[in-house]
Amino acid sequence: MNSKGLLKFFKITLVICILSFSLPLHAQEAAGDSVMQHAKGNKFSIGGYGEVCFSRNFYSNHVSRYSQPEEHKNDPSHGQFDIPHAVIYLGYDFGKGWTFGTEIEFEHGGNGIAYEKEDEEGGEWEQETEKGGEVELEQFWIQKSFNRAANLRIGHIVVPVGLNNAHHEPLNFFTVYRPEGENTIMPSTWHQTGVSFWGRMGAFRYEAQLLAGLNADNFTNTGWIKKGHKSPLEYDVANKYGMSLRVDNYSIPGLRIGISGYYGHSIGNSYPRNANGTDATYKGQVVIGAIDFTYNAHNWIVRGQADYGYLGNAAELKYNYNRLNNKSPFKHSAFVSKNAYAFGIEAGYDVFSQISSLRKASQKLFVFGRYEAYNPYASATKGTKYDYTAIKRVAAGVNYYPMKQIVIKAEYSHRFLKNLYNNEPSVNIGVAYEGFFL
Repeated sequence: MNSKGLLKFFKITLVICILSFSLPLHAQEAAGDSVMQHAKGNKFSIGGYGEVCFSRNFYSNHVSRYSQPEEHKNDPSHGQFDIPHAVIYLGYDFGKGWTFGTEIEFEHGGNGIAYEKEDEEGGEWEQETEKGGEVELEQFWIQKSFNRAANLRIGHIVVPVGLNNAHHEPLNFFTVYRPEGENTIMPSTWHQTGVSFWGRMGAFRYEAQLLAGLNADNFTNTGWIKKGHKSPLEYDVANKYGMSLRVDNYSIPGLRIGISGYYGHSIGNSYPRNANGTDATYKGQVVIGAIDFTYNAHNWIVRGQADYGYLGNAAELKYNYNRLNNKSPFKHSAFVSKNAYAFGIEAGYDVFSQISSLRKASQKLFVFGRYEAYNPYASATKGTKYDYTAIKRVAAGVNYYPMKQIVIKAEYSHRFLKNLYNNEPSVNIGVAYEGFFL
């Protein structure tokens, strides 16, 4: 499917959703909504969320496990403790419709600089700078609310493309870590500086954004555009621009259905801007479309999503000027795919709902299962294949809620790769919270 076909598909989907639903809004809000929705009349609000995780992976973590799978079939297991996200929300209501919100995130307990062993560069050790500074701002904005249907937000904002970005807090998915498919092919959480217009009308919530474009120098064969919003500079380059759109419908009790999309140019959105060569010749159009839903009723929670992406001029990226410089912070050793996809579904049932004493104590125990399939390198560029990027994953486990704001998670998961490679089973355990303290 090319970019025109993808845009046509989502126009049709949007029309179908608008014609199908017409009842009042009454379900969960999007992550992009103001943190002030939790303030309950207070001028100042403080909140946050966080996760602590343990994993034991029963497969090799050697850098040549995909290039020489037979040699690593019986490698020992490996484990890790991690704090994927520790987030602080701060919000303030100035009055007269003016509010301020920020989300300060510490990822993996680090300070923004770490060493990584780059599988896609033959196991080379590399110092990875995600963003200058010791912390990362996922949100930092000023908002003017004119009425329920019209809100203007300016600053650093969440880009709500896909289920994971719109609802990325740890109580919004069953697995210990964020769902792998969307987390592999797109930024997670996707946040950029720009302008957002959003509102709620009847059974619909809608949001349109104008953003700095993604940087094609950061695209990779194993992550597609995942790192495209990152900048090694002190600012985000905005030679090119991107647009995102999301519409959610809440007509059916307990059900939210959303469609979202992104369009922007990515080649030449880097520093220094090259007046000639690929920067001037190619655009690198990024087109993403997604549909997702959440059903929460009758003691069941079911979530699902499907995402499809198209990248124009993908074959040219390996030869881009900024990617050929050996001192450049960008990747330059592999082709990038023209297409990427991710789809998944998970379902959980609260077994404590059948035990009156636990139900009255507001405790919940969801037994869940999840299936997903994804591939950041779904089309072979110039005949080059990386077959290990095609993943199917299943997971099963439990989520125990001793109270509404805290969950303890445990799961067994299994990645299925193509026959040439070794499958990747693991056991994951985690505890997470989300709430507002003031």
